[in-house]
Amino acid sequence: MSRREQIEAMLKDEPQDTFLRYSLAMELRSEGDNEASIRQLVELTGDTPPYVPAFFMAAQQLVDLDRPNEARTMLRDGIDQARAQDDAHAAAEMADFLTMIGDMGE
Repeated sequence: MSRREQIEAMLKDEPQDTFLRYSLAMELRSEGDNEASIRQLVELTGDTPPYVPAFFMAAQQLVDLDRPNEARTMLRDGIDQARAQDDAHAAAEMADFLTMIGDMGE
């Protein structure tokens, strides 16, 4: 059984487990299925509360796919959520990445 299959099997028992869902997104990315990975991460950003690391990881993948405008939106939303959850470290990391993207693609 592959790592992905193991994660999917665990998710059947615990479909709302944030760590498992994030792990699945990372496994999809490692398999090269960026679109499925991003979809999984976007779902995590819609949780209550949103899963802050998912914003950053989705933005990184969007940049890799040459979709910087979407990445900037994801980062801005992620910074807002990180601040709302008192996660200054995550907010700072995303702000740095946002600065690094600059006006790429515009």
